[in-house]
Amino acid sequence: MDSNSKIYIAGHRGLVGSALERKLRQKGYYNIVVRTHAELDLLCQQDVFNFFASEKPEYVFMAAARVGGIMANNTYRAQFIYENIQIQNNVIHAAYLNGVKKLLFLGSSCIYPKDSPQPIKEEYLLTSPLEYTNEPYAIAKIAGIKMCESYNLQYGTNFISAMPTNLYGPGDSYDLAKSHVLPALIRKMYLGKCLSENRWEDLRHDLNKWPVDGVDGESSKNEIFAVLGKYGISETSITFWGSGKPMREFLHSDDMADASVFLMENVDFDALKGHGEIRNTHINIGTGKDISITNLAGMVKEIAGYHGSIRWNTSMPDGTYRKMLDVGKLHSLGWHHSIELEKGIGQAYTDYANS
Repeated sequence: MDSNSKIYIAGHRGLVGSALERKLRQKGYYNIVVRTHAELDLLCQQDVFNFFASEKPEYVFMAAARVGGIMANNTYRAQFIYENIQIQNNVIHAAYLNGVKKLLFLGSSCIYPKDSPQPIKEEYLLTSPLEYTNEPYAIAKIAGIKMCESYNLQYGTNFISAMPTNLYGPGDSYDLAKSHVLPALIRKMYLGKCLSENRWEDLRHDLNKWPVDGVDGESSKNEIFAVLGKYGISETSITFWGSGKPMREFLHSDDMADASVFLMENVDFDALKGHGEIRNTHINIGTGKDISITNLAGMVKEIAGYHGSIRWNTSMPDGTYRKMLDVGKLHSLGWHHSIELEKGIGQAYTDYANS
């Protein structure tokens, strides 16, 4: 892959795809092809096939996906399995049909069994049951890994897979009903701080950017108090799902993008397949460090300067108790993360509050 290689980023507007585009341009790659959802519906096979036949990209970063936090995964189970499988099937098969030189399929650490030994090695895939709340999404991503492996073995393609840990950074979704845990923490702390300091102009500005259940900055105070209360946000306290005890690993999206470009530049499928039965060729991307959700909430609270109390709704599910990736394979290939969590969260909170 060189500076004038034609590169297609599927999902360039999301957290992952936008970070990939920033990193590629930063490294001097300029021949980058992108399409919005309005311009190209990745769920439509014929549209995807026509796009690949017309554009003929040489390299593909497969970052398009339906994603969300524990609430969204558990609520929209059919959409998560159908849309993710459909999107990746269309893109991967079109890449094969049009002679793409290399493709990177990006998944998620949720592919691993609920009770995986810690830290989680690539070889633990498909060794026991998945976490129930995000099982449909996980099955879709596992199918993507196996599709890449199978196309490589049958058709001689060079399609590799990487599984990032929990991501955060610019371009994240702050939708309270669908966001991942860290952006939800950041937004709830920001809204709670606005309420506690009677900063209604800032609060209304926030709700105009990200309306909550149809309530925006033009709504009445009573409507705003009611909808924020539904999501556990008040002037004196903020309530989060679960017990706060689970441990999670977090990776800044810029680090994820750096690792992904590194893999595309330096690692081919042949170097990953080993001997005998070929499986588990995917690569974990993470920091190898984790933190409890309670301590994470405390870190965000301190960064935000919120002085109310934090409460936990233990009637809601925690999900997997601990999920930290073993990044030994990635380290052996020569890549390590550079953005530590507290610094990254500080950047993310400042960016959100000033947006």
